[in-house]
Amino acid sequence: MPAAGSEGDEGPAGAGGEGAGPGGGPAGEQAGPGTPKLCGYLQKLSGKGPLRGFRSRWFVFDPRRCYLYYFKGPQEALPLGHLDIASACFSYHQPEAGAAAAAGDEAAAFEVHSPNGAVAVLKAATRQDMTYWLQELQQKRWEYCNNLDAAKRDSRTSPTPSDFSKGLVAKDNPDLSVLSQNASAERARNILAVETSPTDLVGEQAASQPAPVQPSAINFSLKQWSTEIKNSMSSLRKGNNENRKSVFYTTEEWELLDPTPKDLEDSIALEEKRKHLAEGSKGLTSSAFPFDFGRIPHKTRRPLKDMIGSSKNRNSSDSSPTEWYSGNGNKLVSELQLKYQSQQEELEKLKKDLLSQKELVRLLQQTVRSSQYDKYFASRLCEGVPKDKLELLHQKDDQILGLNNQLEKLNLEKDSLQQEVKNLKCKVGELNEQLGMLMETIQAKDEVIMKLSRQLSECEDSTSSQSGAVNSSVATCTNKELQELDRLKDNLQGYKTQNKFLNKEILELSALRRNAEAREREWQAKYTSLEAKLCQIESKYLILLQEMKTPVCSEEQSPAREVITQLLEDALKAETSEQPEQAFFKPHLVSEYDIYGFQTVPEDDDEEKLVAKSRALDLRSLSLSENREISTGVKWENYLASTMNREMMRCVELKNLIRSGIPHEHRSKMWKWCVNLHVKKFKDSTDPGYFQTLLQNALEKQNPASKQIELDLLRTLPNNKHYSSPTSEGIQKLRNVLLAFSWRNPDIGYCQGLNRLVAIALLYLEQEDAFWCLVTIVEVFMPRDYYTKTLLGSQVDQRVFKDLMSEKLPRLHAHFEQYKVDYTLITFNWFLVVFVDSVVSDILFKIWDSFLYEGPKVIFRFALALFKYKEEEILKLQDSMSIFKYLRYFTRTILDARKLTGIAFGDLNPFPLRQIRNRRTYHLEKVRLELTELEAIREDFLRERETCVEKRDLISDDEEDS
Repeated sequence: MPAAGSEGDEGPAGAGGEGAGPGGGPAGEQAGPGTPKLCGYLQKLSGKGPLRGFRSRWFVFDPRRCYLYYFKGPQEALPLGHLDIASACFSYHQPEAGAAAAAGDEAAAFEVHSPNGAVAVLKAATRQDMTYWLQELQQKRWEYCNNLDAAKRDSRTSPTPSDFSKGLVAKDNPDLSVLSQNASAERARNILAVETSPTDLVGEQAASQPAPVQPSAINFSLKQWSTEIKNSMSSLRKGNNENRKSVFYTTEEWELLDPTPKDLEDSIALEEKRKHLAEGSKGLTSSAFPFDFGRIPHKTRRPLKDMIGSSKNRNSSDSSPTEWYSGNGNKLVSELQLKYQSQQEELEKLKKDLLSQKELVRLLQQTVRSSQYDKYFASRLCEGVPKDKLELLHQKDDQILGLNNQLEKLNLEKDSLQQEVKNLKCKVGELNEQLGMLMETIQAKDEVIMKLSRQLSECEDSTSSQSGAVNSSVATCTNKELQELDRLKDNLQGYKTQNKFLNKEILELSALRRNAEAREREWQAKYTSLEAKLCQIESKYLILLQEMKTPVCSEEQSPAREVITQLLEDALKAETSEQPEQAFFKPHLVSEYDIYGFQTVPEDDDEEKLVAKSRALDLRSLSLSENREISTGVKWENYLASTMNREMMRCVELKNLIRSGIPHEHRSKMWKWCVNLHVKKFKDSTDPGYFQTLLQNALEKQNPASKQIELDLLRTLPNNKHYSSPTSEGIQKLRNVLLAFSWRNPDIGYCQGLNRLVAIALLYLEQEDAFWCLVTIVEVFMPRDYYTKTLLGSQVDQRVFKDLMSEKLPRLHAHFEQYKVDYTLITFNWFLVVFVDSVVSDILFKIWDSFLYEGPKVIFRFALALFKYKEEEILKLQDSMSIFKYLRYFTRTILDARKLTGIAFGDLNPFPLRQIRNRRTYHLEKVRLELTELEAIREDFLRERETCVEKRDLISDDEEDS
């Protein structure tokens, strides 16, 4: 395996484009659905001599085999080579700061060291991408090496979790026996991990980005010089601007906002305190300001209330200059503060008492008015005033009382507002006085500052001539030292990151080495167990051969029969858990069901069970041999990544990929796309919920096909666990799809064979998609009368197939004609149900992949390919009985899907569809004429029976059924 070879060595690409091994898609991801695929652009050092340099390549990681494939671009199907990450180690060099500036992107290069000594140098666009790639490759290597002991890793027996969620196969939960992680090692790895995120050149979205171009050396050098000049000019401008500014220069802006009443009261109290302090210490000056003009960042405004608050805090925490000189001032201030607080409390108490007294007076006034009203009302009642007038008076009085109450409330509010206005006017006046005082203080300060500035400039002018040379040399040395310090800091940070990465790399490699040693010991024990078992089997076979060589002269049972019986029992013995200590070493070669749910070994017939187990072992062996070659999954991942931002279209590349087989994890998505491609015109003309409407009608109304559908449900695929019992999930879905289709197409209704088509579709599609898949097959692909009562189209296709047999396989056709073998009795079912129950499941689904994309021509191709595959074996048979018996089961013995596909799409070319259509038209007329003649013969027979008394009692099968 060219772990780090040059691009000229095609390596895995030479394995061909028909690989069927595990792919690089999400089916191999250990983290489950939703895990992003590791792919993106990197530059790889390749070439020799003057041509050696970095070239941009598209890299895709295959998690099942832990390979990092690299392609010329995202649209390429064949990789240029691959790197074996499972056995590799990583490193990178931390350049010096000056060297990094000169080398540019060289700082983002890292190395992948292979066990054979080869070193692949890769370079990311940025150091951020380099760190991300290293972290991800470390993580993928860690996961892969810790999961090597999963007993069911192979995709043919138990696929790893994939990203599709459609169909019955997707509901299966695979059992992956993953080793428990080392907790301490995991904690150490997490501590040493460097947090980073990728850029746009990493991930599936990078496929839509243009490949990064490596600039030439000249452009690269000029670019670096221009960058340096720009940086120098920027630093000079920055230094000049800073030197031009005075120490009092500021770009800050101020904003005066109205303070709250509480802040004003506090400021007034502080001002009174300062006045008393000034009287107690005359002759002393204080530089304390009543407000603190704090600075805020540029382009922001600081409210005056914040300044007041900061002034209050500063005065409460810092001692004023006056307080340093007078101890009596502190005592006086504390007394004044206590007195002021007590007066404030008394004032608040008096205000509360006044409000309560006013409320009491208002309540007494209301009571007096109500009593007067009651007295007046009683006197008027005695005088005999009419009731309606009294009620009117009563209402008016209530209104008057309400208005009086409102008037009183408004008067109270008016008084309170007037009092607030007076208070605010007083506060505004006080603020104006304070503002005037502050402006005077600022003006005085400015004068002092200007005076000091003039003195400072005079001093600088006088001493500049003397200390100019000394200052310039000191400044130069200081700048150099600062630059050197920055460079050392950058180097230190880089070395820290490199040290952390290398420590993690050492930790992981040590842990992986220990795991590999433990795995090697386990494999050695497993090998010893298998070697002992092999010795026992070889011993029995030698005894059997010796007994078979020795002639048997008596009728007694020979020891050979006992040996054969024992060997059969060992081969068919069920796997039990009686010896748990040997369970780990026992190889799980054949599981009960394959990934599609089909039973691998039958339970009833021992002879058939032995053949089925032998076939399953052959399939397993073929799968293991194919896994050594390049995976088609990587090609699929590469193609799907290139179509992420554009609609998938028909093309030669896609057709070749589908012919080589759709990976298990992408089959649901691709089947749905193929079906929608063919029935788009039907779906566009239907209303939303069309399938549900058909199903509802079929369930509610009388359906003549429902009885036959119910009879055939359990007979559809009894050897598949999804349809094996009435409670299986697939049975209800199968019933729904068949009932809906019978309601859509009453001309056909239901025909035996449709149930198997739907059952296969439901393994990867949901109910509605399986319904449209059936519509595609019956109404788009096949001729009109293919599934009607007469099966006219099926009969025509058998005659077309005979013509193709005579043309493509003339020797085999002549052989059948010689012994008068009608092979259409076997092939009729192939065409009707598209090879369901006729070939092994792996080949069946590869046929369906091409069938759903290309149409019915694929059935003719594979039918001829099956005969071509076994042509020599059939030609050796010399009697009709043996030929016909062989034809009944020979398709189940064909296991090599790649070879069969090569025959179907390579050896049988050319295969024009126009030829099939012409032959269909020709044979359709002939079959119709024959059916017309048969109908005429039938009518003559019925007429003769009516006239003849002896034949009147005869009843045909059709009449008996009707």
